[in-house]
Amino acid sequence: MTTPYRHEPFTDFSLKENQEAFKKALKTVNKEWLGKEYPLIINGERITTDAKIVSYNPAKKDEVIGSVSKATKELAEKAIEAAATAFETWRYTKAEERANILFRAAASIRRKKHEFSALLVKEAGKPWKEADADTAEAIDFLEYYARQMIELANGKPINSREGEYNQYIYTPTGVTVSIPPWNFLFAIMAGITVAPLVSGNTVVLKPASATPIIAALFVDVLEEAGVPKGVINFVPGSGSEVGDTLVDHPKTSIITFTGSREVGTRIFERAAVVQPGQQHLKQVIAEMGGKDTIIVDKDGDVELAAQSIFTSAFGFAGQKCSAGSRAVVHADVYDAVVERVVEITEEQITGNPESHSTYMGPVIDAASYEKIMGYIEIGKEEGRLVSGGTGDDSKGFFIQPTIFADVDAEAKIMQEEIFGPVLAFSKVASFDEALQVANNTEYGLTGAVITNNRAHIERAKQEFHVGNLYFNRNCTGAIVGYHPFGGFKMSGTDSKAGGPDYLTLHMNAKTVSETY
Repeated sequence: MTTPYRHEPFTDFSLKENQEAFKKALKTVNKEWLGKEYPLIINGERITTDAKIVSYNPAKKDEVIGSVSKATKELAEKAIEAAATAFETWRYTKAEERANILFRAAASIRRKKHEFSALLVKEAGKPWKEADADTAEAIDFLEYYARQMIELANGKPINSREGEYNQYIYTPTGVTVSIPPWNFLFAIMAGITVAPLVSGNTVVLKPASATPIIAALFVDVLEEAGVPKGVINFVPGSGSEVGDTLVDHPKTSIITFTGSREVGTRIFERAAVVQPGQQHLKQVIAEMGGKDTIIVDKDGDVELAAQSIFTSAFGFAGQKCSAGSRAVVHADVYDAVVERVVEITEEQITGNPESHSTYMGPVIDAASYEKIMGYIEIGKEEGRLVSGGTGDDSKGFFIQPTIFADVDAEAKIMQEEIFGPVLAFSKVASFDEALQVANNTEYGLTGAVITNNRAHIERAKQEFHVGNLYFNRNCTGAIVGYHPFGGFKMSGTDSKAGGPDYLTLHMNAKTVSETY
């Protein structure tokens, strides 16, 4: 029997001893972890290539966090072949044994929790609380999926009749290509790696090029926890060369991806093509972003609304697919909510996330900086700038949290995913209109409603078309096992990460019937 699953607690940084412990971890990472080179890992073999992918600190853009060897098409193919060979033995490994590897890996991460979080501060520019939550979620995924696999090991009950014994069991699928994003560089990367692995599949992990160092360290953790050679393969590389090769390969069975709509739909199209020698249809598990809305009803609590909007919009500089970048507010409370969100925002510090006092750090890189600043210029034409609107990329990629009011529901900054610290307010005259605006994008990932009207809550449950809907709170911060995460429409395949059905997406259901 396994112990019950409990969410990994967040660190309370209001306590002096926790602040000191995290400062110590930052010193360790700065002194001992930075500047190293990491090889490819294929079938347990460390392979170094001349070409490198270099990870830089977005808060101090000349500081090298580390580098990884860059794979070629040939090495990507070699990784798939190694994973396919390893699958023939790994698929028959007992579920409990596979789960125990995840438990050991989770324990290993927990022992160095602050150091891993400190690396996230350096590699992705995450403030302390955001980094701590990212590491906690990585641990949660390992613990939760391990327990889920033990529960699924014997399948699910179905009916038998006289003289016949029937079983409904799950079997592993094959080689999985895992392509994680850079924003939840530990949590999502770990989750979409270990879910197929604990389900009996083998994995080729292609990390995000902006944040490959945490992925390299995580693969080391998995190997130390007992993952056999060939079961996990680490293959950094470009999307156009290595990514396409991995997706297209006839021995690839599953592609699990989190990232942009453009890349996700491209993967979906390529995976649909049956390649020569391919004997199966590929499964795609995709989460592709959002344009998420917080509705504030006329009887909603103004302070709760303002705090929820602020947190949703500017946590990790708005670089979350769940970020609440649209606030749709009833006219009766509109001015009060806008004014209070501006007050809260301007009380916070944007700067180097190594400081405990920093609420918001940099955006990830130069390309993101330029894209976001471009949207801010568009916003100045589409709405009324009430806070922020400036950036500074002289030392790092810093953009002030930016708020636009009086934005039309069809405006670009209300429709397009910006993936940065830009919030747009739109005024509505009724709850009906609020729901119409909330549903008027191609995305359907998260949403929130601030209201004390019970009838409106019940309506929103049915009529607000998102995968994760929250009432009287922010629309970010889904917790594994508590808020299974995934969205509708162009937000993806609604494959609920951290939920009870997620592992079954990586397996084939099999009916076995024996007559006696």
